[in-house]
Amino acid sequence: MILLRRLLGDVLRRQRQRQGRTLREVSSSARVSLGYLSEVERGQKEASSELLSAICDALEVRMSQVMREVSDELSLAELAESAASTTEKVPAPMRPVLNPVSVSSVTGVPEERVTIKSPKEAVDVVAA
Repeated sequence: MILLRRLLGDVLRRQRQRQGRTLREVSSSARVSLGYLSEVERGQKEASSELLSAICDALEVRMSQVMREVSDELSLAELAESAASTTEKVPAPMRPVLNPVSVSSVTGVPEERVTIKSPKEAVDVVAA
């Protein structure tokens, strides 16, 4: 399951780290407790729109830019999740079942071994 709060936290953390700023600096500027900002960055707490606005202001980044980045990551995560679930549901390929062939019906070939050519593959039939 994809959690929006995790993706948002990852984007906010990257923005902060790109600027070389500490949690303490950003939390002070945003007037948010250091612990709460840390939980938001780790995706453990949902950020309200007011809190998100304060964090974006403190980071001097537009909220639309943050949300665009989150949207891009969400799209990639959905594609990855979809691809993973699709490959799990695809059954393993099965070999075709061939009809038994009577060796005595083939002339000029030793009775113990006959090779039958089909359009897709050659199959060896061994007489019992």
